Amino acid sequence: MNYFVSLWAKMDYTINVHGRLMDLGEPQVMGILNVTPDSFYAGSRKQTEQEIAERANQIVSEGGTIIDVGAFSTRPGAAEVSETEEMDRLRFALGIVRREWPYAVLSVDTFRPDVARMAVEEYGADMINDVSEGGLTGIVNTPLDQTDEVYPAMFRMVAQLRVPYILMSVQPTLREMLLGFSKKVQQLRDLGVKDIILDPGFGFGKTLEQNYQLMNELEKLSVMELPLLVGISRKSMIYKLLGFTAEESLNGTTILNTIALMKGASILRVHDVKEALECVRIVKSLNGQIVK
Repeated sequence: MNYFVSLWAKMDYTINVHGRLMDLGEPQVMGILNVTPDSFYAGSRKQTEQEIAERANQIVSEGGTIIDVGAFSTRPGAAEVSETEEMDRLRFALGIVRREWPYAVLSVDTFRPDVARMAVEEYGADMINDVSEGGLTGIVNTPLDQTDEVYPAMFRMVAQLRVPYILMSVQPTLREMLLGFSKKVQQLRDLGVKDIILDPGFGFGKTLEQNYQLMNELEKLSVMELPLLVGISRKSMIYKLLGFTAEESLNGTTILNTIALMKGASILRVHDVKEALECVRIVKSLNGQIVK
């Protein structure tokens, strides 16, 4: 146990967010704001101006430092959303969030390069959260059309936009994940991308057993020497194991968030910001950093 606490304490990363340095040596909490009608957790779906504003305010007031806005559900079986519709949804939501919190750190959850460009150029989005591993899948387990380009289109786009990039893996095992990360991190660096955050992709391309095996080995990703985002909030790896629903999965989420922090996570992507911040405070206290 002390090994994991000391591992977490050694993580000393910063990322450049439009000229501001964000210290990831202090774990950050990213609050989820979905402007979709069909995200797997009903409590995250926000459609109206009032709902979006209230959710943004809740994330910030509870201590979240990043607002992650998504307009395309990537859960298994989700309906396809056109690029135009995704942009329309995001324009509506990002305008509201920027009005409420003009200096909030905004992450946009998309696997489409042109959507990423729109979000950064029109609304000053601060980072891109790409669930496709650079263009492999959109909706979970549904391959995207591949091109013969050496560098994926999204990689080339974030290099142009000069924003931090969250690279998520859809690989099922740690070995395959490390091989994929090694190749793609090098591609991103070849293009000049400096701020890269790794996401092991819990729930994407993995069985229930593989998700837990990955959590058990999570600290081994520290070999990449990059900050780690973990997103397990209310996912099926919790409620399928325990035999209930996403709505009943807060306790399981809290347990796994705590384990992830002790194994080196720098960012927790969550629906429940207040509870995630409590995990951060407790793990910091285990390392002798009492925060009242």
